[in-house]
Amino acid sequence: QVKLVESGGGLVQAGGSLRLSCAASETVLTFNIMGWYRQAPGKQRELVATITSVGRTYLADFVKGRFTISRDNAKKTVSLQMNSLESEDTAVYYCAASYWGATISENDYWGQGTQVTVSS
Repeated sequence: QVKLVESGGGLVQAGGSLRLSCAASETVLTFNIMGWYRQAPGKQRELVATITSVGRTYLADFVKGRFTISRDNAKKTVSLQMNSLESEDTAVYYCAASYWGATISENDYWGQGTQVTVSS
């Protein structure tokens, strides 16, 4: 069964940086799209960034200029470099991926999440 495992979360001061990574296992196929979502306490889950298998990226407006998404198709990994972190970035970050869709749905593959806490 395909698994997505996130790593790299933690506690950081405002203005600092973190790099999240997500590795897919038990799969030989390449995901068409991979991405990161986040959910802050009391809020709905929201899309942060996505990247297609050919490198086309999408970044939510609230992270543009601060976050960068990248992937390694051979290693089946996707990463999120987060710079200039703000307290509003505090959330559980989820890795997600879809083999065939142009976007990621609830029915696709999701990781368990990794906590990012930004202290002000």
